[in-house]
Amino acid sequence: MIQNEAWNGFKGKLWRDEVNVRDFIQNNYTPYEGDSSFLEAPTEATAKLWKELQKLQKEEHAKNGVLDMETEVVTGLTAYGAGYICEDGKNLEQVVGLQTDKPLKRAFMPYGGIKMAEESCEMYGYKPNPELHKIFTEYHKTHNQGVFDVYTPEIRAARKNHIVTGLPDTYGRGRIVGDYRRVALYGIDFLIEQKKADYANIGDGTMTDDVIRLREEVADQIKALNGMKAMAAAYGFDISKPATTAKEAFQWLYFGYLAAIKTQNGAAMSVGRISTFLDIYIERDIANGTLTEKQAQELVDHMVMKFRMVRFARIKSYNELFSGDPVWATVEVGGLGQDGRSMVTKNDFRFLHTLENMGPSPEPNLTVLYSSRLGQNFNKYSAYISVVTSSIQYENDDVMRPIWGDDYSICCCVSATQTGKEMQFFGARANLAKAMLYAINGGVDEISGQQVAPAYQKITSEYLDYNEFMASYDRMLEWLSGMYVNVLNLIHYMHDKYYYEAAELALIDTDVRRTFATGIAGFSHVVDSISAIKYAKVKVIRDPETGLTKSFEIEGDFPRYGNDDERADEIAVWLLKNFMAKIKKHHTYRDSEPTTSILTITSNVVYGKATGDLPDGRVAGEPFSPGANPAYGAEKNGLLASLNSVAKVPYEYALDGISNTQTISPNALGHDDDERSEKLVTVLDGYFDQGAHHLNVNVFGVDKLKDAMEHPEKDEYANFTVRVSGYAVRFINLTREQQLDVIARNAHEVL
Repeated sequence: MIQNEAWNGFKGKLWRDEVNVRDFIQNNYTPYEGDSSFLEAPTEATAKLWKELQKLQKEEHAKNGVLDMETEVVTGLTAYGAGYICEDGKNLEQVVGLQTDKPLKRAFMPYGGIKMAEESCEMYGYKPNPELHKIFTEYHKTHNQGVFDVYTPEIRAARKNHIVTGLPDTYGRGRIVGDYRRVALYGIDFLIEQKKADYANIGDGTMTDDVIRLREEVADQIKALNGMKAMAAAYGFDISKPATTAKEAFQWLYFGYLAAIKTQNGAAMSVGRISTFLDIYIERDIANGTLTEKQAQELVDHMVMKFRMVRFARIKSYNELFSGDPVWATVEVGGLGQDGRSMVTKNDFRFLHTLENMGPSPEPNLTVLYSSRLGQNFNKYSAYISVVTSSIQYENDDVMRPIWGDDYSICCCVSATQTGKEMQFFGARANLAKAMLYAINGGVDEISGQQVAPAYQKITSEYLDYNEFMASYDRMLEWLSGMYVNVLNLIHYMHDKYYYEAAELALIDTDVRRTFATGIAGFSHVVDSISAIKYAKVKVIRDPETGLTKSFEIEGDFPRYGNDDERADEIAVWLLKNFMAKIKKHHTYRDSEPTTSILTITSNVVYGKATGDLPDGRVAGEPFSPGANPAYGAEKNGLLASLNSVAKVPYEYALDGISNTQTISPNALGHDDDERSEKLVTVLDGYFDQGAHHLNVNVFGVDKLKDAMEHPEKDEYANFTVRVSGYAVRFINLTREQQLDVIARNAHEVL
């Protein structure tokens, strides 16, 4: 058994001999069942640093959302020396490290695609060095170039017409959560030794394709680990050995995460499940008298401050899909262990408390792994933070734990992954609503008039026949699922080849489990449209020249998803199961496990713009409802009925997540924050005890949103945060189009 002075006072054996952070946590964490009364206010250092950062954020907003951009230096682990929030305050920072040389400055990241890197600069008035263009066109191939070299005409047409949207072919794929805790617990040298041992045992000597590829990948991982040491050395730290104090544990862990965000611009760069782990170090230091509660809160505040500072250079089309400049630096708190013990520690309270100490913020994407069994104190405090900040989301630990274990992280908005054991091949969403129109129009796009899908027989009847439509729609979904999987297969092949995430995967087991994440857009509109065709009469209004669908007339009433009506809700369940069954038919890259999500992020607006009139009455160009939310205006029976409908959608068929975003008027919950918190706990308990997966909670009225849209200059709106679909944004950072979409969503006045 390996002994190390850094581990003095820690219990357990297995984790000492192998990389096993979960075993370390289970043997050493201290559950906390008390209330929030122990929490401390921000220190003077925190207040000063946060004031400086807020000033920079204000300047950033005034400059169209970008403070500064790199144009000369290609990012990398050691591309820059040490950087700090402010030179005169660097000694105040308890956790140090910046992505570049200046706070909020965006790195130049060409490996995903040189055109994208250049476009992101030019959008904001910056001009990259022309030599960089030459290097990444003549001498070094990028991920984006590799992808477009192998795209088929069919895929290009599908992409252009938004039957699939948000493909990670122009940016880093993200959703890979390195186990950054390993840096703190073991130090880099031990991790290198373990990777070298893995390298020596790859294959049996026969150089098959998969053996060759894995040997190269592990070699790159070892290089990345050595690069992390060099990066930390620039700040005066030696991370070759395990962390010896809480402060070092925070710093070592953050260096691991910093390596990830210095080298990748993924759509989601999650931090992971770190709170309980770090609490072990805090508890040890408090017990031996080397740390106070005020200092512990300061460590948490300063680390969270760094997570709030993560920035990436993005292009216009990306910003339209994922509005508000999100990075999904997701951090989880709460959850239960497999043994039934609550994993809530004092540190979980501290992380939530950062939203009080430094005000609301969209990053990190704070996620409560919820269970009614976690205890009233923690659940009520979480609900209170929701009521006063609208900055956190909830995911059902009781449905995720049986599948992912008790040491999983949320790798994007709502998607779970076992920490340090898994990676995810992420990829966009299929427009199942537009596919309905393709089914009627024989694969011709209703907007462009282009033949995108196979030229199946058109439906020519004046009124849609349910059986005829469903048969045609089934054929179209067969085509769409196959094409969708194909495009993701080639994207991830090229990403592995040209933009491999060595720094992140160096902190994940070599024998990694891979999941393959697809997604659904237009979910509620498909459900309501099928319901309309089945229970009412839907007349097709066609363009007289093209014969394509122009609009629909609905005669009679029909049940709508979101009202706890079994007739509509059973269609929702059928749709998910049917689509997932079709996805599973196809080969997925590296034999990954296919999953799907009902999650649109803010791409619900882009998808809506690209989709014509639908049989449920939705008008062309209007945004889809986000994620698994009922269609706008469909909910007629209050919040609880809406939640009941969504809760019926089975998580087992959508392991990538089922996003539900709700806005509740404060008065619907009670007369003051205390009453509202208690009522919200009741709502959460009832919802999640049914097996529901996810809930975004906004507590404000529509009038506040309208005022913020018209008067973004008011100080009260500088950090006004709203949950939009699996993530949060500063409302003033959304485009006006996106703001209007949020305003249009139902704000429940009654439960």
